[in-house]
Amino acid sequence: MLSTAGYDADEHFEARVLIDLELVRLCSVRASAYIRDRIVKLAHDGHAFYSDPVAFRLLDIEFHEAINIGAESPMLSTLSRCLYDVGLDLRRAASEMEGVIQTSVEQHCLVAQSIILEDVEAAVEAYKLHLRHIRDTTISVKLKSGQ
Repeated sequence: MLSTAGYDADEHFEARVLIDLELVRLCSVRASAYIRDRIVKLAHDGHAFYSDPVAFRLLDIEFHEAINIGAESPMLSTLSRCLYDVGLDLRRAASEMEGVIQTSVEQHCLVAQSIILEDVEAAVEAYKLHLRHIRDTTISVKLKSGQ
């Protein structure tokens, strides 16, 4: 299921919501000051990559991984990494769509700001918005490609 064959975006994002929102919640509570600062730095560094989808995708991996580390839940982090990789070829195409990177960076900054303030509810809501953006742009690419 790491390709687009048989890919179901709704099923995929239903799983991501369950796993990733819990990781964000845990990160907001458990993360060290160092990890919180790293999450904020990675979020803000995204502004430099609006026109470089490859560099942004690498930064995006680091951003999400920093949240996983901050959550201090190895099992959930492993599941999150697997879900991140599902449909990655569609995500690559989506990151090249106009405005997608900018929106993701803005959302990363909202998540990061909430995590650094230890505002669990705001972090979860910001991440939920981010997951909807990812889901919607992934579906858009899938429809455009006829898959």
